[in-house]
Amino acid sequence: MIDYTKKITLDREFYPSSSIDVSIESDRGRILSAPAFRRLQKRTQVFALELNASIRTRLTHSLEVGQTARFIAKTILSKLKEEGLEKYHLEELENAFVSTAEMTSLLHDIGNPPFGHFAEQTINKWMQNNALPILHKFDASSDELKELKELLARDICNYDGNAQAIRVITKLQRLNLSYTQILAVLKYTRGAFEEKPAKGTPLDYLCKKPGFYYSEKEFIKKVQETLDVKAGHRFPLTYIMEAADDISYLTADLEDSVEKGILSLDKVYHLIKTECEEADESYLLEVIEDKYQKAKQNEKPYQFNMFFTLVRAQLVTALVYHVVDVYLEKHESIFNGDFNSALLDFSEESKFFKAIKILEKISLKYIYQNKDVQELELQGYSIVNGLLNIYKPLLELSTEDFTKLLEDKKIDCFISMRLVKRLSSKQIVAYQNDVDKLDKDDAEKYALLEWYYRVRLLTDYVSGMTDDFALKEYQTLNAM
Repeated sequence: MIDYTKKITLDREFYPSSSIDVSIESDRGRILSAPAFRRLQKRTQVFALELNASIRTRLTHSLEVGQTARFIAKTILSKLKEEGLEKYHLEELENAFVSTAEMTSLLHDIGNPPFGHFAEQTINKWMQNNALPILHKFDASSDELKELKELLARDICNYDGNAQAIRVITKLQRLNLSYTQILAVLKYTRGAFEEKPAKGTPLDYLCKKPGFYYSEKEFIKKVQETLDVKAGHRFPLTYIMEAADDISYLTADLEDSVEKGILSLDKVYHLIKTECEEADESYLLEVIEDKYQKAKQNEKPYQFNMFFTLVRAQLVTALVYHVVDVYLEKHESIFNGDFNSALLDFSEESKFFKAIKILEKISLKYIYQNKDVQELELQGYSIVNGLLNIYKPLLELSTEDFTKLLEDKKIDCFISMRLVKRLSSKQIVAYQNDVDKLDKDDAEKYALLEWYYRVRLLTDYVSGMTDDFALKEYQTLNAM
């Protein structure tokens, strides 16, 4: 039975509200006021360190995703009203349903590092080459500890913006959001410490990427149990956020590439036209033919904006109604969290799926593989990799020496004494809170987990930087 009162609740870690509307508005205010949300304005979407304010940042992208999610959620409710909202116990939850979907979309990129997804790969490669050799030196005299070392090895080499988002929300910013809002952000349901399931196995899509770290394992378990969501399953409104994100990407990168001078309006039109003709795809071809002709009737400076505005409006509207239909068709499976697909990917024979793949193909070939874009990625690699190298001495310290550092005591490693002063106080508090919960009587396990949380601390610091701050920190510490 579909009963949304079991998913949209008042539960939160501290100080729960007495009213669902107050609880939802409280979440909304906390998110919009969060420093981590504001920092998205200085994080890369595609073009790193971009000075042109017309080009999308993670913040402007998230705002677009939030609006699309709002549109999807309101349309779902409108269709469900035809059956009667009381059938799904939604009659008192309309505002909560829409706001949670929208706010989840504003949060979906909050864990992304500077310089985008390329930096995720950079962090993971650095961990493999530099952190794992340190981890392997730790004693593990029991099978339990050996297994724990294996889990932590996977965990630290599986940095992902989705998993980091959960950490930012729950520990680094301590937003104290409702459990409903937190679990809606959990896009992928596998722990970073768990093996990736084989393709074709149950829930393989939902578990294809890490959704949370070992450090947040117990908290996620608690939230899932509270909201009656099984391990490995997804919160229903997360499907809306994912669809909104996919829809918002459709023309965004193409628009920005024209603004940057990488492509022209005519070039974009001809690329789409050619790809549609080769794939025998008529829907997208009809859309761009019509909008291109209408755009050409305007003065030249406005043709580019007119074309994308008209194309985006028609595609977004059509795709929203399409994903709403899928959501309602698979409502029970989506509510239970075992629908093992993105809404837009459900029917690979649909004209919408084919249109999306054509636009993705063009972006990959002509934007992401563009020389200037790849040059920016290489710069981001050098900066992130360089910063991790600089801060590596903090990971090479013994537990005793690192504890002394935090107590402002002198140790032999004079470099570490200076580096630790540059870390964020909030991130240090998050580290200390985790370490304080450990059992000091179990010396081997304590040393292993203390070091793990130290890795998290360093990753929190570097991944939490904006593009420009990371560049400045790199230049400062390299005396450039």
